[in-house]
Amino acid sequence: MKVVIPLAGYGTRLRPHTFSKPKPLINVAGKPVLAHLLDKLSDLDVSEYIFVVGYLGDQIAEYIHHNYTGLPVQFVEQKEMLGQSHAIYLAREYIDTDEAVFVVFGDHIFETDFELVRNPISEAVIYVKEVDDPRRYGVVMLDDQQNVINFVEKAAEPPTNLAIIGLYYINNGRKLVAALRRQIDEGKMTKEEYYIADALQYMVNDGMVFKTETVPNWLDCGTPNAVLAANRFLLGEGGMDNSGEIATNGLIIIPPVRIDPTATIRNAVIGPNVTISAQCDIESSIIRDSIVGEAAKIQNALLDNSLVGQDASVIGRYNSFNVGDSSSVRFA
Repeated sequence: MKVVIPLAGYGTRLRPHTFSKPKPLINVAGKPVLAHLLDKLSDLDVSEYIFVVGYLGDQIAEYIHHNYTGLPVQFVEQKEMLGQSHAIYLAREYIDTDEAVFVVFGDHIFETDFELVRNPISEAVIYVKEVDDPRRYGVVMLDDQQNVINFVEKAAEPPTNLAIIGLYYINNGRKLVAALRRQIDEGKMTKEEYYIADALQYMVNDGMVFKTETVPNWLDCGTPNAVLAANRFLLGEGGMDNSGEIATNGLIIIPPVRIDPTATIRNAVIGPNVTISAQCDIESSIIRDSIVGEAAKIQNALLDNSLVGQDASVIGRYNSFNVGDSSSVRFA
């Protein structure tokens, strides 16, 4: 099986952090979103990973080569942001075969056991999650046999609340490429983008059987609030808390937290729901519900519901901050 991971988006909703870092490398609960994804996929039998990169793609390639040595990888560049299907179609050189393809969008964190990928019971599997407001998502409609009959992309009045979460298993890459090619040749776009739902609809109409698998947890990481919510979940229910491993001299730690052992922390209250990254320097501060990036400096500050970027500094003040990399906020 080959895995295609589209990662080329600009991450505009996560600015200022994505001015200097691609969205998949945003730190959540101690490691980048992309690392959570790759670690989740590591138990699958994958012959090759194809990463579709664009904005700041060199950082993604460097991270993978440094942290996932030996992973069989290819990189494809998406120069124009023309949507999901366009991104996947750019990988056709590697997936236009009879081998299975697993498409995994790289800006979400999810929980599933991949049983229907390891032991397929149909030609294709779409992973879904029941949501309260499906208008923000593509959804699927099912027949009496629980097979997918329609894909509906971001409708004003969605017919179901089964949101498509960005995981698509197809047992034959050649058939997927043919559907993507047809969609692009016919110019079938929504809001000037090619959505994969349209290509998959061609496949359903041609008789391919799609089953669904509902995931218990799905964490969007596309906005600051969503990143902080994902951080809270992973530190708590996700088991990423390491508060029991931290020396507490001069510290008050309120679990759950994730504190890198290279961070220096003095006279501080940390937690709950806080990630402190490598090489941070924190003094005389209270931090809760926040993520502090690598080598950031926090002094005499009270942070709540904040994202502090790499090499940033916040000195003096109680507030909620969204501070990008290499930035400085100082209050008299």
